[in-house]
This record gives sequence, structure tokens and C-alpha cells, in this order.
Amino acid sequence: MKNKISRRKALATSLKVSLAAIGGYAFNSTKQALPYIESSSLRKKLPVRISLNTSTLLHYKLDVDVQIDMVADAGFDGVELWMRDIQAYLEKGGKAEELRRKLEDRGLVLENIIGFSKWCSDIPDEREKALEQLREEMMIIADMGGKYIAAPVQGIESLDSNKFDDYAERYNAILNLGDETGVTPILELWGMGALNKVADCAHIAIATGHPKATILLDFYHVHRGGNDWDTMDILNGQRLPVMHINDYPSSPSYELLKDSDRVLPGEGVCPFDILIPKLYKSGFRGGFSVELFNKEYWESMDAETMLKNSYEKTYEVVERALAKM
Repeated sequence: MKNKISRRKALATSLKVSLAAIGGYAFNSTKQALPYIESSSLRKKLPVRISLNTSTLLHYKLDVDVQIDMVADAGFDGVELWMRDIQAYLEKGGKAEELRRKLEDRGLVLENIIGFSKWCSDIPDEREKALEQLREEMMIIADMGGKYIAAPVQGIESLDSNKFDDYAERYNAILNLGDETGVTPILELWGMGALNKVADCAHIAIATGHPKATILLDFYHVHRGGNDWDTMDILNGQRLPVMHINDYPSSPSYELLKDSDRVLPGEGVCPFDILIPKLYKSGFRGGFSVELFNKEYWESMDAETMLKNSYEKTYEVVERALAKM
């Protein structure tokens, strides 16, 4: 990147001016908008968000309101919450509006909600129940100020090449439900699931003809599904609100990897220095959301350390990759 600036100079400058644009990154002097501060030095505010999928905290069994506070304290820009954690909070007497206020007060973008429904099932009754489930979940998300819910393909074990029009029709049905509620379902790719090819994901989304159709990708899942990174920038990055970020080891081979094999960004072999600039040039300005299920991390770190490492390593990977543009 051109016009590099030292951390000491950046800190001094931020006290004199409210906003300075330097090399495409911004520095803000207001306390509420300050990026994560570590060791009295000011981090550059990136043109994309660093967020957290609370799967990363699954082991610690934290209430959703506690998750929000801890994610904010760690410096993240946004968060992806799990619907089951939200529902547990509501069942204890909490209110969706309370979570909305907490997110706003802590300055967190609610990137997406992780939910599971059989909206793509071949069984009509299951699809009907899934629509009812999604409507209820979308209303909760809307009350929280959220705009997206993940929609992985469940209810079928594999895709039938003769049924892509059917799959598009089913996705269109929940997109229409999203129009009613204000919460868009994001078609999610799973590397070991029925929908494991980026090309198939794009095919279904495009075939809906719906203006809000979009897809949820994941660095690990793209690799796990045997996809080719070289054509990833064919996608319009402006249409991708969030992408899961994680890393993967060089072995075992991709088809043998498990969710628990995911590692923190920079601790594996994912070519972020190539991929992140590609995504950025394709228009991506959303949130890179850390999603891990690594038992070794959980056994060796407390929740605060897990969050600290997740933020710092992800920030470093993204900042370094963008600096190479």
C-alpha cells in the first residue's frame, strides 16, 4: 500500500482531525467509532469488517447477551449469532429488542443469524413446516435489527441435476418470505453437504430471478467441496454480505477434512494473499466472519483468549492481503 503511516503518527493525527483517509483506510477520532486498540496503538480501520460467528464460542456455553458483550470487547466489527442461542434467551424471559439495543450500544453489525430448516426438502410437508419455522425466526431477527439468515440446504442428501429448477423455486419461496419479513435468506454452501459446489450455488441463486438472491461462502467449505479458487472472482462480491473466514491444513486431502480441522486464519495453507484481493476487487465489502469448531483450541484457551486470537490473527491476515493490492 502507498502512503504508509506509523502507528505513533496515526494516533497523534487522530487527536487532531476527526477523519483522515490514508491509503484507502480510515482513522476516526470519536470514541464510539474507534477500531480495536491494542497496546496503546491504533489499528487501521479496514474497508471490510472483521466479525465473529459464535460457533467459535460453542464450547463455552455462553448466553447470547454475554456473547455479544465479549465479541464487542474483543474488538470485532460484527457478529453472527445462532438462532438456538437467541431462542434460549427469549425462553428465559429476554426480549429481542433488548438484544437489538445491546448490539447497537456495543457498535456491532448483526451480520447474519445461523439457523437450520428443511426448506429444500423433497417432501412438501417438511418444506411447509420449514416455511413456518423460517417465518417465526425471521420475525425475531427483524426485531433484533438483523437483515439476514443462513439457509443451508437440508432435507436432501445430494443434488439431482434434473431438479435445479425445483431447487431454485424452493429458494425463491423463502426469498419471497424474506420480502415479507425484511430478512433475506442466504443460500449457504457446505463442503461436505448436498450443496458443495460454488457453481451449483450460483446456478440456484441466479435461476430464482430474485433481486435479493445471494450466497454464503466459507474459505474452508469452498476448499472442502473441491472447488477451484481461480474463478472465484467471477462472482459479484457486492452481492455477498458476509463470508466465513477460517483456514485449513495441508493434510489430510480436502475430501477427508472435518469441521474440527479448521484453524485460525494464517495457521493453515489457504492463499489469503491471493483470494482476499480477488474478492475485494470483485466488490466485496462485507464481513469476514471467523467460524471455527476446533476442539484443540477450546481445550487450550478460555473464551477471552479464543476471541483475542481470533480477532488478531484474522485482522493481520486481512490487512496484509489488502496491503498487497
